[in-house]
Amino acid sequence: MNRKYLKFEIELDFVLIAVTTSLKDYRICYLINKCLNFNFVKNADLEVDIFPDAPPVYFSIYNYKWEDSETDFYFIGNKGSDGYLIPEMKKADYFLMIKNYIDDNELDSLIGGLNKIPEIVAAVKIDPKKIKSRENLLF
Repeated sequence: MNRKYLKFEIELDFVLIAVTTSLKDYRICYLINKCLNFNFVKNADLEVDIFPDAPPVYFSIYNYKWEDSETDFYFIGNKGSDGYLIPEMKKADYFLMIKNYIDDNELDSLIGGLNKIPEIVAAVKIDPKKIKSRENLLF
């Protein structure tokens, strides 16, 4: 009997930046808003089912949108109410997810601007395809 296998690959149409800092989420968003002219606004916590047959884990999330290019920015905490959003990256405190389109020059400028904020230890672009628990980033 012949078998056919379906190969299913999740489409990851976003850019991901890992941010390391010791500040609370509201404080680092304030600094990003101030230094980079963003306007992050707190949303209801992101609810993610990480463990089967367990209650969902909640993560802080902030949102900002560039109206002219319809680019969405999400600032998400990696440490939640009962676990990590991306467990294999425990050293990253937050993730900046950029959905829709961002120019490479704008992305480099954004990462450079984040790294110029003294309270941010590091801001590094991450390839979402190399993350094992990337399905936690789909919302």
